[in-house]
Amino acid sequence: MEEDIRPLLVPVGGDENDVGILNIQFNPEDLKYKRPFHVEPTNIVNVNDDTQRVTDEASAMNKRIHYYSRLTSPSDRGLVAPDHVLPAPEEIYVYSPLGTAFKIDGCADGQGKNSSIVTIFMIWNTMMGTSILSIPWGIKQAGFTTGIILLLLMGMLTLYCCYRVVKSRAMIPLIDTSTWEFPDVCKYYFGSFGQWSSLLFSLVSLIGAMVVYWVLMSNFLFNTGKFIYNYVHGVNVTDLVPGTNGSDRVICPGDAGQEVPGNQTLLIVSASGGGFPKFEELWNKSKTVPLYLSVILLLLNFKSPSFFAKFNMLGTISVVYLVILVTVKAARLGFHLEFDWSQRSEYFVPEFRILFPQLTGVLTLAFFIHNCVITLLKNNKDQEKNVRDLSIAYFLVGITYIYVGVLIFAAFPSPPLSKDCIEQNFLDNFPSNDIMSFLARIFLLFQMVTVYPLLGYLARVQLLGHVFGNVYPSLLHVLIFNIAVVGVGIAMARFYPNIGGIIRYSGAACGLAFVFVYPSLIYMISLHRENRLTWLGAVVHILIIFLGVANLIAQFLM
Repeated sequence: MEEDIRPLLVPVGGDENDVGILNIQFNPEDLKYKRPFHVEPTNIVNVNDDTQRVTDEASAMNKRIHYYSRLTSPSDRGLVAPDHVLPAPEEIYVYSPLGTAFKIDGCADGQGKNSSIVTIFMIWNTMMGTSILSIPWGIKQAGFTTGIILLLLMGMLTLYCCYRVVKSRAMIPLIDTSTWEFPDVCKYYFGSFGQWSSLLFSLVSLIGAMVVYWVLMSNFLFNTGKFIYNYVHGVNVTDLVPGTNGSDRVICPGDAGQEVPGNQTLLIVSASGGGFPKFEELWNKSKTVPLYLSVILLLLNFKSPSFFAKFNMLGTISVVYLVILVTVKAARLGFHLEFDWSQRSEYFVPEFRILFPQLTGVLTLAFFIHNCVITLLKNNKDQEKNVRDLSIAYFLVGITYIYVGVLIFAAFPSPPLSKDCIEQNFLDNFPSNDIMSFLARIFLLFQMVTVYPLLGYLARVQLLGHVFGNVYPSLLHVLIFNIAVVGVGIAMARFYPNIGGIIRYSGAACGLAFVFVYPSLIYMISLHRENRLTWLGAVVHILIIFLGVANLIAQFLM
């Protein structure tokens, strides 16, 4: 009898040292709750082989266990299946945040053995994306004081909405939701509309991120190639744009016609003749370099993302290096802030600007993790500390954004330059021959080249998997999808290389669903069904939905 009440899905012979996808580790000894072990064959995705299938016996046993589980409440363990009826470990699958299932060796459950510190930094690393490059520009658009306040408020608001996502499964009664992801919760409350709308907004966030990556990769590749060419051919070029002099030169590429006091424009001095104009013709930031990146199209056709997932740590290295770069530049440049309201000048730093919604759009994406937070927290060893660990992760992300944003804004040399010169990618305010910026671009370029195929894989799995029931229906389908995505990236890099605009549009769009609307609606519906919804709770969450809608509309009015 004692053996009959043991947990349902403790794997046989699981190796606790096995490492799953994205370095998530699972400990069979920590498994305490029964989990379904079978999904329909069309939804199964193996990292190394997408032709895996579940046997008929496993499928039948799964249906039987699901039937028994509905005869009693989840807390009643009287009908828990004994170990001897479970399938072999190779037939146990784990749901992914894509609505499909991954087969992971040595794992049978969503619970894992990641410590709190690992979970915290996994969330931090996942959230710290390209948005960090636009935070100083966002502060400029909102005003210095308003920008800092918005960073704090948006961090707290998105944290609360993320908390509501984490708790959404537990508010569904009489159903085992332990393997569910947030799209499954949306489907439960809103039917097929919730499923397909969550898919749509998830694709918006993924494709938006891919477009931003393509524009940034074009930028980084252009500046890296320019630096290497100048160094190899002995070319000494000072960018023909306004800027400061000295070893820590800061430039204003957005205003090439501005005359800056004390600024000198140097001529090209080359040891190899007149090849530089030809190089500039072949190495154009918006016309040719985005086309050269098309070679990445070859990387998008891989069936498995496992190779690129191994470079996940590059994101952490890049962010740490950016923090070091910002610290060094701020120490060398000093602070330049002019708050004197009695004497307005072009160097005056406003406390508030009407363009502040541009920052809220950027921050919606900067704090966005709501579509995969359940998966990340599933693998936390101590599930009771999920809320605490999530809060600490958000705190660290907010501190990182404030640190980078405030230091770059405050250290920007004004005078002689105006704060309006701060670019949407703050690395563009440093010339191509700046060594520290060159290294930052190298780190970020290599990171994005490895992450871009992962984003393409996730978008392809979600779209083709739902439309065709197969994530790799044929090479032709995959090629058409990849060419379409790459074509959008090339077009945006050519005609709209505005990463701040792309970030805020995609952030406000996907954030409307996953951050503001769905978590609030699901919470209100669940409380209403239990007759526990108060007027105060309804007003607060309706206000959150209103803020999300207003945030999206405002992006098109700025």
